[in-house]
Amino acid sequence: MSLIELKIPDVGTDTEVEVIEVLIQIGDVVELEQTLLVLETDKASIELPATAAGKIENIKVKVGDKVSEGVIVATLLSQTNTEPTPDIPAAVEPEEQIEIPAEPNPEVKPAVEIAPEIILEPSNSGSVVHASPGVRYFARELGVNIAQITLGSGRKGRIIKDDVKAFIKSELTKKSSETNSGTGIPAIPAVDFSKFGEIKSEPLNKIKRLTGKNLTCNWLNMPMVTQHEEADITEMEVFRKSYNAEQGANKELKITPLVFIIKALLAAMKDYPQFNSSLAADGNNLIYKQYFNIGIAVDTPNGLVVPVIKNADQKSLLELNNSMRVLSEKARKGKLMPTDMQGGCLTISSLGGIGGTAFTPIVNAPEVAILGVTRASMKPIWNGSEFIPKLMLPLDLTYDHRVIDGADGVRFVVAIAKYLADIRRLLL
Repeated sequence: MSLIELKIPDVGTDTEVEVIEVLIQIGDVVELEQTLLVLETDKASIELPATAAGKIENIKVKVGDKVSEGVIVATLLSQTNTEPTPDIPAAVEPEEQIEIPAEPNPEVKPAVEIAPEIILEPSNSGSVVHASPGVRYFARELGVNIAQITLGSGRKGRIIKDDVKAFIKSELTKKSSETNSGTGIPAIPAVDFSKFGEIKSEPLNKIKRLTGKNLTCNWLNMPMVTQHEEADITEMEVFRKSYNAEQGANKELKITPLVFIIKALLAAMKDYPQFNSSLAADGNNLIYKQYFNIGIAVDTPNGLVVPVIKNADQKSLLELNNSMRVLSEKARKGKLMPTDMQGGCLTISSLGGIGGTAFTPIVNAPEVAILGVTRASMKPIWNGSEFIPKLMLPLDLTYDHRVIDGADGVRFVVAIAKYLADIRRLLL
């Protein structure tokens, strides 16, 4: 038997991720690839699988912990060999270590007087502050008056580094709410709704909180304009339905309207390269991308996520359809990795399966545009001599007006409609 350390792998983000669920206990026997815990990033939840089978000996993390690549989450005994593994005692946490003083030697005197482990100072309230020299130095480096931390989470109320970090976070949150992030916009006043009747309060999950924060940031920092257009997809739908009918019961080969929209969008992006760009952080340069990655907004039980189809211009209709199916399934199961949602050039938000006639999607910065799609409907279209029934698809293009002017915005969405109206143009 051997003792194996289970560690956090590369999850595609440089920041720490939060442990939101621990699915194992000490003594559990786990199988290979069994989910150990669930992590939550800024955009999605990630299930962490076991990289070996065996018996859980120790668990190093708990719900609420922040972890990064290489952090040990648990140890297990694996029966990969027959040699016995000596018992390894669990490491004692630094704050819980018991110091055993050495017996005094009257013949030896210390050359340097050692500072005591605990330094006591009166706090503002007159009580004594318990903290080690290392924690006090840490607090001073961060500009924190340790006497303002009223209660520590260490043994016997001792202040530890995590208490200093929590104090800083609390103060920053308080100041952020007071200044409203420096936008100068008055905050919405708090209302006690319970005065008017019975209420129930539920916290937003992390994905919705961060999505709201990012959308607010985009809305405040980017002048956005939305251009509306309709595309005649009558012939496209005739072809799509006839092709799907040929596939019979094989659902994996059946294609959705969205793959044609992706193809039309890619063709228009090549016609108008400014839509495949991003404004540099200094606002002085426009960065043109030579790759074509398309984000697809997916509605999940935990909120909206945007997986990205990489190198979409190099994929056929069937390959695009398969990529969408795989990414959408991972999104709904909470198995998207951060790398699955990075590197997008332009995003499509399709609400056609739900309904609606038009909306104004918010650009997903640092992209410069987003295409919204709602439900197609039959309309009478005048051809010069008579009205003909046509299946018309509403398109809603929102763009960053710092990069895209109104004329190019119209040309771009009209180009998309043109490609959808005659999909043979996509072969040229």
